[in-house]
Amino acid sequence: RVVIELFDDKAPLAVENFKALCTGEKGMSKNCAVPYHYKGVKFHRVVKGFMMQGGDFAMQNGSGGESIWGKKFKDEKDGLKGRHDARGVVAMGNTGKNSNGSQFFITFAPCKQLDGKHVVFGKVVEGMNVIDKVEAVAVSPGGVTEEPTVPVVIADCGAL
Repeated sequence: RVVIELFDDKAPLAVENFKALCTGEKGMSKNCAVPYHYKGVKFHRVVKGFMMQGGDFAMQNGSGGESIWGKKFKDEKDGLKGRHDARGVVAMGNTGKNSNGSQFFITFAPCKQLDGKHVVFGKVVEGMNVIDKVEAVAVSPGGVTEEPTVPVVIADCGAL
């Protein structure tokens, strides 16, 4: 089990979105006809020494996902001030400025090159042994997609 401390004082929108996707409380997606829920969702990208990325509940491959509001949401100023300075930092995956949806990542190491580009909204406080196991998973040959060769899936999730 992985337990994540959430920084609702720094990134309240990202935290609200993440919590709701963990609990599944928002029901069905407005645009994808699948539940707003991380349960059963794959980590589609694993880069040893860098990070693991998941949260695409729509397509399961990194090309989809959306926020609980049915669209992308803006970067939060204080969340962008968060530092990717340790193993276990949790931040929003995005495709550029103000493009936050459902995808998120967990760092395997300090990644200062991401500072100011991704909203930091939490940190792993329990279960780093699970993160270690994910980092050790083999990825697709050629390393183009960085997709794990075995499914890395969120078996269950919720709020404590």
